[in-house]
Amino acid sequence: MTGHLPPAPAAPQDEGPGLRTELREAVVVTVGVALVGLLLGALWLWLAPRIPLVSDSTAVYLKDTEGEQAIGVDGTFTLLALACGVVTGAAVFLWRRRGGIPLVVALALGSLLGGALAWRFGIWLGPTQNVVAHAKDVGKGVAFDAPLELKAKGALLAWPLAALVVHLALTGLFGPRDPDPYAGYYDRAPRNVEDAPGTGA
Repeated sequence: MTGHLPPAPAAPQDEGPGLRTELREAVVVTVGVALVGLLLGALWLWLAPRIPLVSDSTAVYLKDTEGEQAIGVDGTFTLLALACGVVTGAAVFLWRRRGGIPLVVALALGSLLGGALAWRFGIWLGPTQNVVAHAKDVGKGVAFDAPLELKAKGALLAWPLAALVVHLALTGLFGPRDPDPYAGYYDRAPRNVEDAPGTGA
């Protein structure tokens, strides 16, 4: 007659903080991350190259027709957005290592809103959008800065993509692990065949 090993004890279930708490934390993350967009917009205006324009009293032209400042403006926004994604993704993970779907969705939504806010805020802070009036104010032949513009709208996705990649990578590497459901089974298993129930002489 062969004995049977005792059943493994049930692993303790982690109930988590509760749906209401998770939703509240998600709202905090969404708003907090989105507000970082104000900083991104200010940095974009500060670091982006200027595009000089000049007027001849009848029309407005690029002063440097072979310049690559427009590409630099988009590139600056993209690099800054990627940096914001790395920082916010890491910050959200350090704040709540548990993770969870509401937190990840909030991070993605907040990053997307933050990028849009940075885009509009940078334009609002920058040179006036009324190029004709600005040209009249500065006078004929005097160079002035073109309005800040983001031509590559795909750059708005740089922040949420970077934030999600960083957050998910950190969660996978350093996040809490689920308990091993067989840990108790191995601890209670007999070491030798003679020790198993029902195998006595």
